[in-house]
Amino acid sequence: MSANPGSALIYSRAGCPYCSKIVEVFRSKGWSYTEYKLNEQFTRDQFNKQFGPGSTFPQVILNGKRMGGCTETVKYLRENKYL
Repeated sequence: MSANPGSALIYSRAGCPYCSKIVEVFRSKGWSYTEYKLNEQFTRDQFNKQFGPGSTFPQVILNGKRMGGCTETVKYLRENKYL
């Protein structure tokens, strides 16, 4: 198992390929994450209030720090030698 980047919160929505990809990255590595799904654990209004109108899915928070979406999170994980 590779180094663990810490605990992640992943805000996702059904049918989002980037959401599925980032969840699979964490799952395949055995890293700790909690996935919150649109219309199950939060509403679009709550999402917009937290991340800002126009924010895309997924949104990842790693150790309390907003990472952004899948691309930004994978870039961070690669740059910091987790992937």
